[in-house]
Amino acid sequence: MRLHHFRSLLAFVVVPFALTFINSVASAVETVQHRTGEVASAHQWEVIDIGFQVETVASQPVDVKFSATFTNDSGDRLEVPGFFDGNKDYVIRFTSSFAGRWSYVTHSDVGELDGKTGGIDVAAAQQGRNGGVVIDPNAARQFRYENGTSYYPIAFECDWLFALDAENATDIPNTRSFVDSLAKDGFNQIVMNVFAYDVNWKKDERLRPEHEYGHPKVFPFGGNNNSPDHSQINVDYFKRLDRVIEYLDQKGIVAHLMIYVWNKEVNWPAANSDADNRYFDYVVRRYQAYPNIVWDVSKEALGYGHTDVNYIHQRIERLRQGDAFKRLITVHDYSYCNRFQENVDFVSVQLWSSELYSVMRNVCERIPGKPILNIEHGGYEKGPYVVFTGNYTSPEVCLERAWQCVFAGTYPTHYWQGAAWNAIIADIESLAPEDRPRLDYYRHMRAFVDKYDVGRLKAGDKMSNAGFCLHNGDQLYVYYVPKECDFIGIKLPKELMGRTMRGTWFNPFDGTYDNPVDKEIVQWPAFEVPIGEGFRILVLKFQPTVQVE
Repeated sequence: MRLHHFRSLLAFVVVPFALTFINSVASAVETVQHRTGEVASAHQWEVIDIGFQVETVASQPVDVKFSATFTNDSGDRLEVPGFFDGNKDYVIRFTSSFAGRWSYVTHSDVGELDGKTGGIDVAAAQQGRNGGVVIDPNAARQFRYENGTSYYPIAFECDWLFALDAENATDIPNTRSFVDSLAKDGFNQIVMNVFAYDVNWKKDERLRPEHEYGHPKVFPFGGNNNSPDHSQINVDYFKRLDRVIEYLDQKGIVAHLMIYVWNKEVNWPAANSDADNRYFDYVVRRYQAYPNIVWDVSKEALGYGHTDVNYIHQRIERLRQGDAFKRLITVHDYSYCNRFQENVDFVSVQLWSSELYSVMRNVCERIPGKPILNIEHGGYEKGPYVVFTGNYTSPEVCLERAWQCVFAGTYPTHYWQGAAWNAIIADIESLAPEDRPRLDYYRHMRAFVDKYDVGRLKAGDKMSNAGFCLHNGDQLYVYYVPKECDFIGIKLPKELMGRTMRGTWFNPFDGTYDNPVDKEIVQWPAFEVPIGEGFRILVLKFQPTVQVE
Protein backbone atom coordinates (compact mmCIF):
# COMPACT_ATOMS: atom_id res chain seq x y z
CA MET A 1 0.00 0.00 0.00
CA ARG A 2 1.39 3.38 -0.98
CA LEU A 3 1.83 5.76 1.94
CA HIS A 4 -0.44 8.46 0.53
CA HIS A 5 -3.24 5.88 0.41
CA PHE A 6 -2.50 5.09 4.04
CA ARG A 7 -2.72 8.80 4.78
CA SER A 8 -6.21 8.91 3.33
CA LEU A 9 -7.27 6.01 5.54
CA LEU A 10 -6.00 7.85 8.58
CA ALA A 11 -8.65 10.49 8.03
CA PHE A 12 -11.30 7.90 8.91
CA VAL A 13 -10.02 7.74 12.49
CA VAL A 14 -12.72 9.00 14.83
CA VAL A 15 -11.36 11.43 17.39
CA PRO A 16 -13.61 12.95 20.05
CA PHE A 17 -14.23 16.62 19.37
CA ALA A 18 -12.77 19.04 21.87
CA LEU A 19 -12.55 22.81 22.05
CA THR A 20 -8.98 23.63 21.07
CA PHE A 21 -7.09 26.74 20.10
CA ILE A 22 -3.98 26.93 17.94
CA ASN A 23 -1.46 24.21 18.60
CA SER A 24 1.68 25.73 20.14
CA VAL A 25 3.77 22.58 20.49
CA ALA A 26 7.41 23.40 19.77
CA SER A 27 8.89 20.94 17.31
CA ALA A 28 12.08 21.86 15.50
CA VAL A 29 13.30 19.78 12.57
CA GLU A 30 15.53 16.91 13.68
CA THR A 31 18.79 16.81 11.70
CA VAL A 32 21.02 13.73 11.54
CA GLN A 33 23.99 12.80 9.39
CA HIS A 34 23.68 9.54 7.51
CA ARG A 35 25.90 6.74 8.75
CA THR A 36 25.63 3.33 7.14
CA GLY A 37 23.66 0.88 9.23
CA GLU A 38 22.73 3.38 11.94
CA VAL A 39 19.11 3.91 12.96
CA ALA A 40 17.95 7.47 13.63
CA SER A 41 15.04 8.47 15.85
CA ALA A 42 12.07 10.64 14.96
CA HIS A 43 8.45 11.27 15.89
CA GLN A 44 5.32 10.74 13.86
CA TRP A 45 4.33 13.82 11.80
CA GLU A 46 7.59 15.61 12.56
CA VAL A 47 10.27 16.40 10.00
CA ILE A 48 13.66 14.73 10.05
CA ASP A 49 16.52 15.79 7.76
CA ILE A 50 19.03 13.09 6.86
CA GLY A 51 22.26 14.64 5.62
CA PHE A 52 24.67 13.23 3.05
CA GLN A 53 27.98 14.62 1.82
CA VAL A 54 29.95 14.30 -1.40
CA GLU A 55 33.61 14.95 -2.10
CA THR A 56 33.07 16.53 -5.50
CA VAL A 57 30.19 18.90 -6.32
CA ALA A 58 28.65 18.65 -9.80
CA SER A 59 28.65 21.68 -12.07
CA GLN A 60 24.87 21.94 -11.55
CA PRO A 61 24.41 20.28 -8.15
CA VAL A 62 20.68 21.04 -7.95
CA ASP A 63 20.09 18.83 -11.00
CA VAL A 64 21.69 15.72 -9.46
CA LYS A 65 19.16 12.90 -9.30
CA PHE A 66 18.85 11.88 -5.68
CA SER A 67 16.11 10.11 -3.75
CA ALA A 68 15.51 7.46 -1.11
CA THR A 69 13.07 4.58 -0.98
CA PHE A 70 11.63 4.19 2.50
CA THR A 71 10.05 0.86 3.50
CA ASN A 72 8.35 0.12 6.80
CA ASP A 73 7.66 -3.13 8.61
CA SER A 74 4.22 -3.36 7.00
CA GLY A 75 5.72 -3.22 3.51
CA ASP A 76 4.61 0.34 2.73
CA ARG A 77 7.01 2.11 0.37
CA LEU A 78 7.59 5.79 -0.22
CA GLU A 79 9.99 7.31 -2.75
CA VAL A 80 11.19 10.64 -1.33
CA PRO A 81 13.24 13.07 -3.46
CA GLY A 82 16.31 14.70 -1.98
CA PHE A 83 17.75 18.14 -2.62
CA PHE A 84 21.08 19.95 -2.72
CA ASP A 85 21.64 21.99 0.44
CA GLY A 86 24.75 23.95 -0.46
CA ASN A 87 28.49 23.34 -0.06
CA LYS A 88 28.88 19.55 -0.46
CA ASP A 89 25.63 18.66 1.28
CA TYR A 90 22.51 16.83 0.18
CA VAL A 91 19.41 16.17 2.27
CA ILE A 92 16.57 13.67 2.33
CA ARG A 93 13.73 15.37 4.22
CA PHE A 94 11.22 12.87 5.60
CA THR A 95 8.06 12.79 7.70
CA SER A 96 6.30 9.60 8.74
CA SER A 97 2.52 9.40 8.98
CA PHE A 98 2.68 6.61 11.55
CA ALA A 99 4.93 5.12 14.19
CA GLY A 100 7.27 2.22 13.54
CA ARG A 101 10.57 1.27 11.93
CA TRP A 102 11.49 2.52 8.46
CA SER A 103 14.50 1.41 6.45
CA TYR A 104 15.79 3.38 3.48
CA VAL A 105 18.10 3.01 0.52
CA THR A 106 19.22 5.92 -1.64
CA HIS A 107 19.32 6.21 -5.43
CA SER A 108 21.43 8.68 -7.37
CA ASP A 109 23.31 9.25 -10.59
CA VAL A 110 26.26 10.26 -8.37
CA GLY A 111 28.06 7.25 -6.95
CA GLU A 112 28.74 8.86 -3.57
CA LEU A 113 24.99 9.27 -3.00
CA ASP A 114 23.82 5.94 -4.40
CA GLY A 115 23.01 2.78 -2.45
CA LYS A 116 23.28 4.29 1.04
CA THR A 117 21.23 2.40 3.62
CA GLY A 118 19.91 3.28 7.03
CA GLY A 119 16.82 3.31 9.21
CA ILE A 120 14.54 5.48 11.31
CA ASP A 121 12.62 4.47 14.42
CA VAL A 122 9.51 6.64 14.51
CA ALA A 123 7.89 7.10 17.91
CA ALA A 124 4.21 7.93 18.36
CA ALA A 125 3.19 11.54 17.82
CA GLN A 126 3.84 14.04 20.56
CA GLN A 127 0.89 15.89 22.05
CA GLY A 128 -0.60 18.41 19.63
CA ARG A 129 0.97 16.88 16.51
CA ASN A 130 -1.90 16.04 14.15
CA GLY A 131 -0.22 15.48 10.78
CA GLY A 132 -0.87 17.05 7.42
CA VAL A 133 -4.14 18.53 6.19
CA VAL A 134 -6.30 16.21 4.07
CA ILE A 135 -9.84 16.18 2.71
CA ASP A 136 -12.28 14.42 5.02
CA PRO A 137 -13.33 11.27 3.09
CA ASN A 138 -16.71 11.36 4.83
CA ALA A 139 -17.38 15.04 4.15
CA ALA A 140 -15.87 16.31 0.93
CA ARG A 141 -16.37 19.99 1.82
CA GLN A 142 -14.30 19.68 4.97
CA PHE A 143 -10.65 19.42 5.93
CA ARG A 144 -9.17 17.07 8.50
CA TYR A 145 -5.73 16.43 9.86
CA GLU A 146 -4.20 13.04 9.17
CA ASN A 147 -5.07 11.81 12.66
CA GLY A 148 -8.76 12.52 12.03
CA THR A 149 -9.20 15.72 14.07
CA SER A 150 -11.00 18.63 12.46
CA TYR A 151 -9.11 21.36 10.63
CA TYR A 152 -11.18 24.51 10.12
CA PRO A 153 -9.06 27.11 8.30
CA ILE A 154 -9.21 30.76 9.22
CA ALA A 155 -6.57 32.17 6.91
CA PHE A 156 -4.49 35.34 6.89
CA GLU A 157 -2.61 36.68 3.87
CA CYS A 158 0.99 37.84 4.32
CA ASP A 159 2.70 37.66 0.92
CA TRP A 160 6.06 38.96 2.16
CA LEU A 161 6.30 36.77 5.27
CA PHE A 162 9.47 35.27 3.80
CA ALA A 163 11.16 38.69 3.99
CA LEU A 164 10.76 39.58 7.66
CA ASP A 165 14.09 38.03 8.66
CA ALA A 166 15.51 37.03 5.29
CA GLU A 167 18.58 39.24 5.84
CA ASN A 168 19.15 37.94 9.37
CA ALA A 169 21.56 35.00 9.18
CA THR A 170 21.09 33.81 12.75
CA ASP A 171 17.54 34.43 13.99
CA ILE A 172 13.93 35.21 13.07
CA PRO A 173 12.69 37.63 15.79
CA ASN A 174 10.34 39.57 13.51
CA THR A 175 8.79 36.37 12.18
CA ARG A 176 8.20 35.03 15.68
CA SER A 177 6.63 38.27 16.87
CA PHE A 178 4.26 38.46 13.93
CA VAL A 179 3.33 34.77 13.79
CA ASP A 180 2.77 34.64 17.55
CA SER A 181 0.19 37.43 17.22
CA LEU A 182 -1.67 35.52 14.53
CA ALA A 183 -1.57 32.23 16.44
CA LYS A 184 -2.86 33.90 19.60
CA ASP A 185 -5.85 35.22 17.71
CA GLY A 186 -6.96 31.98 16.12
CA PHE A 187 -5.46 32.04 12.62
CA ASN A 188 -4.26 28.63 11.48
CA GLN A 189 -3.29 29.27 7.86
CA ILE A 190 -1.04 31.93 6.31
CA VAL A 191 -1.23 32.59 2.58
CA MET A 192 2.32 33.48 1.55
CA ASN A 193 4.67 33.63 -1.41
CA VAL A 194 7.91 31.76 -1.85
CA PHE A 195 9.13 35.11 -3.18
CA ALA A 196 7.70 38.47 -4.19
CA TYR A 197 9.54 41.64 -5.13
CA ASP A 198 7.37 44.73 -5.01
CA VAL A 199 3.89 46.10 -5.55
CA ASN A 200 2.99 48.05 -8.68
CA TRP A 201 0.79 50.67 -7.06
CA LYS A 202 1.69 53.96 -5.39
CA LYS A 203 3.00 53.64 -1.85
CA ASP A 204 1.93 55.67 1.16
CA GLU A 205 4.41 58.50 1.71
CA ARG A 206 4.22 57.83 5.46
CA LEU A 207 5.56 54.27 5.08
CA ARG A 208 8.53 53.95 7.43
CA PRO A 209 11.67 52.12 6.22
CA GLU A 210 11.50 49.51 8.98
CA HIS A 211 8.05 48.48 7.73
CA GLU A 212 8.96 48.41 4.02
CA TYR A 213 9.81 44.96 2.62
CA GLY A 214 9.48 45.77 -1.06
CA HIS A 215 12.64 45.48 -3.17
CA PRO A 216 14.20 42.82 -0.89
CA LYS A 217 17.93 42.29 -1.28
CA VAL A 218 17.45 38.51 -1.11
CA PHE A 219 16.59 36.45 -4.19
CA PRO A 220 15.85 32.73 -4.75
CA PHE A 221 18.11 32.60 -7.83
CA GLY A 222 21.66 33.68 -8.45
CA GLY A 223 22.29 37.41 -8.77
CA ASN A 224 19.38 39.64 -7.83
CA ASN A 225 15.95 40.56 -9.15
CA ASN A 226 17.38 43.28 -11.40
CA SER A 227 20.27 41.15 -12.73
CA PRO A 228 19.25 37.55 -12.20
CA ASP A 229 21.21 34.39 -12.90
CA HIS A 230 18.29 32.01 -13.28
CA SER A 231 20.62 29.08 -13.92
CA GLN A 232 21.52 29.02 -10.22
CA ILE A 233 19.41 28.33 -7.13
CA ASN A 234 20.31 30.45 -4.10
CA VAL A 235 20.35 27.71 -1.47
CA ASP A 236 20.95 30.18 1.38
CA TYR A 237 17.69 31.92 0.49
CA PHE A 238 15.80 28.67 0.98
CA LYS A 239 17.63 27.78 4.18
CA ARG A 240 16.27 30.98 5.63
CA LEU A 241 12.80 30.30 4.26
CA ASP A 242 12.96 26.92 6.01
CA ARG A 243 13.01 28.75 9.34
CA VAL A 244 9.71 30.44 8.52
CA ILE A 245 7.94 27.23 7.46
CA GLU A 246 9.32 25.42 10.50
CA TYR A 247 8.13 28.11 12.90
CA LEU A 248 4.66 28.07 11.37
CA ASP A 249 4.66 24.31 11.90
CA GLN A 250 5.64 24.77 15.54
CA LYS A 251 2.69 27.14 15.99
CA GLY A 252 0.20 24.82 14.29
CA ILE A 253 -0.23 27.13 11.29
CA VAL A 254 -0.53 25.86 7.73
CA ALA A 255 1.74 27.48 5.17
CA HIS A 256 -0.44 28.06 2.11
CA LEU A 257 2.59 28.37 -0.14
CA MET A 258 2.16 30.18 -3.46
CA ILE A 259 5.07 29.05 -5.64
CA TYR A 260 4.76 31.94 -8.10
CA VAL A 261 3.21 35.40 -8.24
CA TRP A 262 2.88 37.33 -11.51
CA ASN A 263 1.98 40.86 -10.41
CA LYS A 264 4.69 41.59 -7.83
CA GLU A 265 7.52 42.54 -10.22
CA VAL A 266 9.48 39.29 -9.85
CA ASN A 267 11.99 38.69 -12.64
CA TRP A 268 11.05 35.06 -13.27
CA PRO A 269 12.75 32.76 -15.77
CA ALA A 270 10.87 32.01 -18.96
CA ALA A 271 7.93 29.67 -18.44
CA ASN A 272 8.82 26.00 -18.90
CA SER A 273 12.51 26.78 -19.37
CA ASP A 274 15.12 24.63 -17.65
CA ALA A 275 15.58 27.37 -15.08
CA ASP A 276 11.83 27.56 -14.41
CA ASN A 277 11.54 23.81 -13.98
CA ARG A 278 14.64 23.72 -11.77
CA TYR A 279 13.16 26.35 -9.43
CA PHE A 280 9.75 24.71 -9.32
CA ASP A 281 11.14 21.23 -8.65
CA TYR A 282 13.48 22.53 -5.98
CA VAL A 283 10.64 24.16 -4.05
CA VAL A 284 8.59 20.97 -4.22
CA ARG A 285 11.50 18.75 -3.14
CA ARG A 286 12.47 21.01 -0.28
CA TYR A 287 9.07 21.68 1.30
CA GLN A 288 6.87 18.65 0.61
CA ALA A 289 7.81 16.83 3.82
CA TYR A 290 6.49 19.61 6.06
CA PRO A 291 3.08 18.47 7.32
CA ASN A 292 1.85 22.08 7.44
CA ILE A 293 2.22 22.65 3.68
CA VAL A 294 -0.59 23.14 1.19
CA TRP A 295 0.40 24.10 -2.36
CA ASP A 296 -0.84 26.97 -4.46
CA VAL A 297 0.65 27.08 -7.95
CA SER A 298 0.52 30.86 -8.26
CA LYS A 299 -1.10 33.96 -6.88
CA GLU A 300 -3.13 35.59 -9.66
CA ALA A 301 -2.44 32.43 -11.66
CA LEU A 302 -4.09 33.44 -14.94
CA GLY A 303 -3.82 37.18 -14.59
CA TYR A 304 -1.40 39.57 -16.21
CA GLY A 305 -0.76 37.50 -19.34
CA HIS A 306 2.20 35.60 -17.93
CA THR A 307 0.86 32.09 -18.58
CA ASP A 308 -2.15 30.16 -19.82
CA VAL A 309 -4.21 27.26 -18.55
CA ASN A 310 -1.91 24.71 -20.17
CA TYR A 311 1.01 25.97 -18.11
CA ILE A 312 -1.03 25.68 -14.91
CA HIS A 313 -2.14 22.17 -15.95
CA GLN A 314 1.50 21.21 -16.43
CA ARG A 315 2.59 22.71 -13.11
CA ILE A 316 -0.10 20.79 -11.24
CA GLU A 317 0.83 17.54 -12.94
CA ARG A 318 4.52 18.17 -12.25
CA LEU A 319 3.72 18.91 -8.62
CA ARG A 320 1.67 15.75 -8.19
CA GLN A 321 4.44 13.65 -9.71
CA GLY A 322 7.13 15.27 -7.58
CA ASP A 323 5.40 15.41 -4.20
CA ALA A 324 5.74 12.06 -2.44
CA PHE A 325 3.60 13.24 0.48
CA LYS A 326 0.62 14.29 -1.65
CA ARG A 327 -0.06 17.62 0.02
CA LEU A 328 -3.23 19.41 -1.05
CA ILE A 329 -3.17 21.64 -4.14
CA THR A 330 -5.15 24.72 -5.11
CA VAL A 331 -4.76 27.60 -7.56
CA HIS A 332 -5.22 31.26 -6.61
CA ASP A 333 -7.59 31.80 -9.52
CA TYR A 334 -11.32 31.15 -9.37
CA SER A 335 -11.73 30.97 -13.14
CA TYR A 336 -9.23 28.12 -13.25
CA CYS A 337 -10.73 26.27 -10.28
CA ASN A 338 -14.21 26.64 -11.74
CA ARG A 339 -13.25 25.37 -15.20
CA PHE A 340 -10.89 22.60 -14.07
CA GLN A 341 -12.35 21.44 -10.78
CA GLU A 342 -10.86 17.99 -11.13
CA ASN A 343 -7.31 19.37 -11.07
CA VAL A 344 -7.44 20.93 -7.61
CA ASP A 345 -8.05 19.47 -4.16
CA PHE A 346 -9.75 22.59 -2.85
CA VAL A 347 -11.03 25.74 -4.51
CA SER A 348 -9.68 29.26 -4.02
CA VAL A 349 -12.02 32.06 -5.05
CA GLN A 350 -11.65 35.85 -5.28
CA LEU A 351 -15.15 37.26 -4.97
CA TRP A 352 -15.81 40.80 -3.77
CA SER A 353 -19.58 41.01 -4.29
CA SER A 354 -21.55 43.04 -1.78
CA GLU A 355 -24.07 40.24 -1.26
CA LEU A 356 -21.35 37.76 -0.43
CA TYR A 357 -23.35 34.97 1.21
CA SER A 358 -25.47 34.21 -1.86
CA VAL A 359 -22.47 34.47 -4.15
CA MET A 360 -20.56 31.93 -2.05
CA ARG A 361 -23.60 29.62 -1.98
CA ASN A 362 -23.68 29.80 -5.78
CA VAL A 363 -20.03 28.71 -5.84
CA CYS A 364 -20.92 25.74 -3.64
CA GLU A 365 -23.64 24.72 -6.08
CA ARG A 366 -21.36 25.10 -9.09
CA ILE A 367 -18.48 23.22 -7.50
CA PRO A 368 -19.88 20.38 -5.41
CA GLY A 369 -17.71 18.11 -3.36
CA LYS A 370 -14.71 20.35 -2.65
CA PRO A 371 -13.76 22.72 0.19
CA ILE A 372 -13.95 26.36 -0.86
CA LEU A 373 -11.68 29.07 0.49
CA ASN A 374 -12.53 32.70 -0.26
CA ILE A 375 -8.91 33.73 -0.52
CA GLU A 376 -9.77 37.36 -1.22
CA HIS A 377 -13.24 38.80 -0.49
CA GLY A 378 -12.37 42.44 -1.18
CA GLY A 379 -12.01 43.41 2.47
CA TYR A 380 -8.64 44.89 3.38
CA GLU A 381 -8.72 46.08 6.97
CA LYS A 382 -7.29 49.56 7.40
CA GLY A 383 -3.97 50.08 9.15
CA PRO A 384 -1.50 52.90 9.85
CA TYR A 385 -0.63 52.99 6.14
CA VAL A 386 -2.85 53.02 3.09
CA VAL A 387 -1.54 50.12 1.05
CA PHE A 388 -4.42 48.72 -1.00
CA THR A 389 -7.98 49.56 -0.07
CA GLY A 390 -10.11 47.18 -2.12
CA ASN A 391 -13.80 47.82 -1.50
CA TYR A 392 -14.02 47.44 2.26
CA THR A 393 -11.60 48.66 4.94
CA SER A 394 -13.69 48.71 8.13
CA PRO A 395 -12.59 45.86 10.44
CA GLU A 396 -16.25 45.31 11.35
CA VAL A 397 -17.30 44.99 7.70
CA CYS A 398 -14.37 42.67 7.01
CA LEU A 399 -15.52 40.50 9.92
CA GLU A 400 -19.09 40.55 8.66
CA ARG A 401 -17.92 39.28 5.27
CA ALA A 402 -15.78 36.59 6.86
CA TRP A 403 -18.77 35.31 8.84
CA GLN A 404 -20.89 35.28 5.68
CA CYS A 405 -18.28 32.95 4.17
CA VAL A 406 -18.57 30.76 7.26
CA PHE A 407 -22.37 30.60 7.08
CA ALA A 408 -22.21 29.82 3.36
CA GLY A 409 -20.31 26.64 4.24
CA THR A 410 -16.99 28.04 2.97
CA TYR A 411 -13.82 29.37 4.61
CA PRO A 412 -12.54 32.95 5.07
CA THR A 413 -9.22 34.76 4.57
CA HIS A 414 -8.39 38.03 6.31
CA TYR A 415 -6.22 40.86 4.99
CA TRP A 416 -4.78 43.70 7.03
CA GLN A 417 -3.11 46.55 5.15
CA GLY A 418 -0.33 46.51 7.74
CA ALA A 419 0.81 43.02 6.72
CA ALA A 420 -0.77 41.64 3.55
CA TRP A 421 1.79 42.98 1.07
CA ASN A 422 5.11 44.84 1.12
CA ALA A 423 4.27 46.91 4.22
CA ILE A 424 4.53 44.70 7.30
CA ILE A 425 4.36 45.81 10.92
CA ALA A 426 5.69 42.68 12.58
CA ASP A 427 5.39 43.90 16.17
CA ILE A 428 1.67 44.51 16.25
CA GLU A 429 1.70 45.10 20.01
CA SER A 430 3.98 48.10 19.52
CA LEU A 431 1.19 50.00 17.77
CA ALA A 432 -1.15 52.36 19.54
CA PRO A 433 -4.42 50.53 20.29
CA GLU A 434 -6.34 52.52 17.67
CA ASP A 435 -3.85 51.45 14.97
CA ARG A 436 -3.86 47.73 15.74
CA PRO A 437 -5.85 45.32 13.57
CA ARG A 438 -8.88 43.74 15.17
CA LEU A 439 -7.42 40.27 15.15
CA ASP A 440 -9.31 39.59 18.37
CA TYR A 441 -12.48 39.34 16.26
CA TYR A 442 -11.01 36.20 14.69
CA ARG A 443 -10.05 34.77 18.06
CA HIS A 444 -13.75 34.86 18.90
CA MET A 445 -14.55 33.27 15.54
CA ARG A 446 -12.04 30.50 16.24
CA ALA A 447 -13.57 29.79 19.64
CA PHE A 448 -17.05 29.67 18.15
CA VAL A 449 -16.34 27.42 15.15
CA ASP A 450 -14.42 25.02 17.40
CA LYS A 451 -17.05 25.01 20.14
CA TYR A 452 -19.87 24.11 17.75
CA ASP A 453 -17.75 22.18 15.21
CA VAL A 454 -19.15 24.50 12.57
CA GLY A 455 -17.46 22.66 9.70
CA ARG A 456 -19.84 19.74 10.25
CA LEU A 457 -23.01 21.84 10.06
CA LYS A 458 -25.13 22.02 6.95
CA ALA A 459 -25.38 25.32 5.09
CA GLY A 460 -27.87 26.70 2.60
CA ASP A 461 -31.25 25.78 4.08
CA LYS A 462 -33.79 28.57 4.55
CA MET A 463 -34.72 28.21 8.22
CA SER A 464 -35.74 31.78 9.08
CA ASN A 465 -37.30 34.89 7.58
CA ALA A 466 -33.97 36.74 7.64
CA GLY A 467 -30.31 35.92 7.87
CA PHE A 468 -28.60 32.59 7.25
CA CYS A 469 -28.59 29.23 9.00
CA LEU A 470 -26.19 26.41 9.78
CA HIS A 471 -27.58 23.29 11.46
CA ASN A 472 -27.13 19.61 12.18
CA GLY A 473 -30.79 18.75 11.54
CA ASP A 474 -31.56 17.84 15.12
CA GLN A 475 -30.09 19.49 18.21
CA LEU A 476 -28.30 22.57 16.92
CA TYR A 477 -29.36 25.49 14.69
CA VAL A 478 -27.12 28.55 14.37
CA TYR A 479 -28.25 31.79 12.73
CA TYR A 480 -26.36 34.76 11.31
CA VAL A 481 -28.66 37.73 11.99
CA PRO A 482 -27.91 40.87 9.92
CA LYS A 483 -27.34 44.15 11.71
CA GLU A 484 -30.49 45.58 10.12
CA CYS A 485 -32.71 43.10 12.01
CA ASP A 486 -34.55 43.97 15.21
CA PHE A 487 -36.30 40.58 15.27
CA ILE A 488 -35.77 37.24 13.56
CA GLY A 489 -38.50 34.71 12.87
CA ILE A 490 -37.42 31.08 13.05
CA LYS A 491 -38.81 28.29 10.86
CA LEU A 492 -38.02 24.82 12.15
CA PRO A 493 -39.01 21.30 11.04
CA LYS A 494 -42.55 20.26 11.97
CA GLU A 495 -41.33 17.36 14.06
CA LEU A 496 -39.81 19.86 16.52
CA MET A 497 -43.15 21.60 17.15
CA GLY A 498 -44.18 21.68 20.79
CA ARG A 499 -40.69 21.08 22.12
CA THR A 500 -38.66 23.66 23.99
CA MET A 501 -35.66 25.38 22.50
CA ARG A 502 -32.98 27.40 24.21
CA GLY A 503 -31.71 30.46 22.37
CA THR A 504 -28.44 32.15 23.22
CA TRP A 505 -27.10 35.28 21.52
CA PHE A 506 -23.41 35.40 20.65
CA ASN A 507 -21.63 38.69 20.08
CA PRO A 508 -18.97 38.10 17.39
CA PHE A 509 -17.19 41.36 18.25
CA ASP A 510 -16.36 40.57 21.87
CA GLY A 511 -16.96 36.81 22.10
CA THR A 512 -19.59 37.07 24.82
CA TYR A 513 -22.86 35.16 25.18
CA ASP A 514 -26.09 36.60 26.56
CA ASN A 515 -28.16 34.71 29.10
CA PRO A 516 -30.10 31.94 27.36
CA VAL A 517 -33.82 32.28 26.70
CA ASP A 518 -36.19 29.27 26.58
CA LYS A 519 -39.09 29.30 24.16
CA GLU A 520 -41.70 26.80 23.02
CA ILE A 521 -41.40 25.90 19.36
CA VAL A 522 -44.48 27.20 17.57
CA GLN A 523 -45.00 27.75 13.86
CA TRP A 524 -43.04 31.02 13.73
CA PRO A 525 -41.17 31.65 17.00
CA ALA A 526 -39.38 34.98 17.06
CA PHE A 527 -36.35 36.32 18.91
CA GLU A 528 -35.61 39.94 19.66
CA VAL A 529 -32.11 40.94 18.61
CA PRO A 530 -30.00 42.38 21.46
CA ILE A 531 -29.36 46.11 21.41
CA GLY A 532 -25.99 47.02 19.95
CA GLU A 533 -24.11 47.74 16.78
CA GLY A 534 -23.45 45.08 14.19
CA PHE A 535 -24.74 41.65 13.29
CA ARG A 536 -25.31 38.91 15.87
CA ILE A 537 -25.36 35.12 15.97
CA LEU A 538 -28.18 33.15 17.54
CA VAL A 539 -27.53 29.64 18.83
CA LEU A 540 -30.56 27.36 19.24
CA LYS A 541 -30.26 24.07 21.08
CA PHE A 542 -32.81 21.33 21.67
CA GLN A 543 -32.96 18.27 23.83
CA PRO A 544 -32.06 15.12 21.88
CA THR A 545 -34.98 13.39 20.23
CA VAL A 546 -36.23 10.58 22.46
CA GLN A 547 -36.45 7.28 20.63
CA VAL A 548 -39.55 5.26 21.67
CA GLU A 549 -39.08 1.50 21.43
